Amino acid sequence: MSGARCRTLYPFSGERHGQGLRFAAGELITLLQVPDGGWWEGEKEDGLRGWFPASYVQLLEKPGMVPPPPGEESHIVILPPGWQSYLSPQGRRYYVNTATNETTWERPSSSPGIPASPGPHRSSLPPTVNGYHVAGTPAYPPETAHMSVRKSTGDSQNLGSSSPGKKQSKENTITINCVTFPHPDTMPEQQLLKPTEWSYCDYFWADKKDPQGNGTVAGFELLLQKQLKGKQMQKEMSEFIRERIKIEEEYAKNLAKLSQNSLAAQEEGSLGEAWAQVKKSLADEAEVHLKFSAKLHSEVEKPLMNFRENFKKDMKKCDHHIADLRKQLASRYAAVEKARKALTERQRDLEMKTQQLEIKLSNKTEEDIKKARRKSTQAGDDLMRCVDLYNQAQSKWFEEMVTTTLELERLEVERVEMIRQHLCQYTQLRHETDMFNQSTVEPVDQLLRKVDPAKDRELWVREHKTGNIRPVDMEI
Repeated sequence: MSGARCRTLYPFSGERHGQGLRFAAGELITLLQVPDGGWWEGEKEDGLRGWFPASYVQLLEKPGMVPPPPGEESHIVILPPGWQSYLSPQGRRYYVNTATNETTWERPSSSPGIPASPGPHRSSLPPTVNGYHVAGTPAYPPETAHMSVRKSTGDSQNLGSSSPGKKQSKENTITINCVTFPHPDTMPEQQLLKPTEWSYCDYFWADKKDPQGNGTVAGFELLLQKQLKGKQMQKEMSEFIRERIKIEEEYAKNLAKLSQNSLAAQEEGSLGEAWAQVKKSLADEAEVHLKFSAKLHSEVEKPLMNFRENFKKDMKKCDHHIADLRKQLASRYAAVEKARKALTERQRDLEMKTQQLEIKLSNKTEEDIKKARRKSTQAGDDLMRCVDLYNQAQSKWFEEMVTTTLELERLEVERVEMIRQHLCQYTQLRHETDMFNQSTVEPVDQLLRKVDPAKDRELWVREHKTGNIRPVDMEI
């Protein structure tokens, strides 16, 4: 079909397509490529080349203008009266009887109504669009061929396929919860925002089945659950330290009480001094543990309780913000689908009226076609507008997701580091307490080493002696 010519039916700006061919109604274009998909490449008479929707032009089928495809006769054959030949978008020639609207793949013979070969295969070919029959689905304008696809780097692809001249056997996007992502077959390995870091911003875009298999959980919701769980763990650690403080306070109270006990208070000598020091060490140890409990409260428990006190409230605001963006995105996606269906209906109506024009020419039919074309163009513009709004909503959601997930990641790192520092403070205080406790028993050790039973006996005898003369034996 390359080399055939066509006439434009109505203007096409091509502004929203990187390789679009701008033209006005009534211009002649020489076709260069006619792939499947409803987009053709052509060259205008001024030498400009580009791509345009096949539904915007009408093929000019005159004998000898388009070379016959392989397998058909190379010589020119005059068709019987009432028959016209056309080329499908795939480049296959077929024939239409303008009087009966009969279509056939077989070339009619010179005798009216008789095909060139026996047993012709007539089929109900697709309806005529703007002067030719189109196989497949209606062609959309370039701006609405596909939804935009956002790469993980944050850039957006242009709407439409990257090269309209390439055949695409598969869609290059996949939709998950009204969000478009690159299809795994077209982009199996996406570039990560933070490679090698296992960052939140790279791995929580889709949903995940819950362990019970009853439903799915959004990736962002998993991150929120992680943060709330961390907050709960932090609270439980604070409660644990509080219990430790209670134990210390109770222990100090019991030590102080025991140090005031009068048991063995009458022990004398160096042993009595050592015993008195033992009881005094209990009082000193009680004071050490009271100080330890006070520092645990001020330097460990209280910071754990106060850290990110408004975290849950902030996370709820963040959750609502992301949820609102998802709702807006879903609404925009629904509007795109509605506009797409409306465009399909307008194009179908245009095809039907164009087919009626081939059967019966009248001013009313031509006026209906003009009106149908205006409605089809308006529907295409509406679809483009809806796609633009969808892309804006998706871009906003993407940016907010990246920003929020990175913030959650930062908060989690901050939480873990904060807890680590305060647990280190706990162990430091514990070591200090052990050192102070050791210092309270050192005087006891020194006095115990000085205990001398002989000296204690001497001192006691000197203090309590009653006489130092021994009795004598009685004589008879």
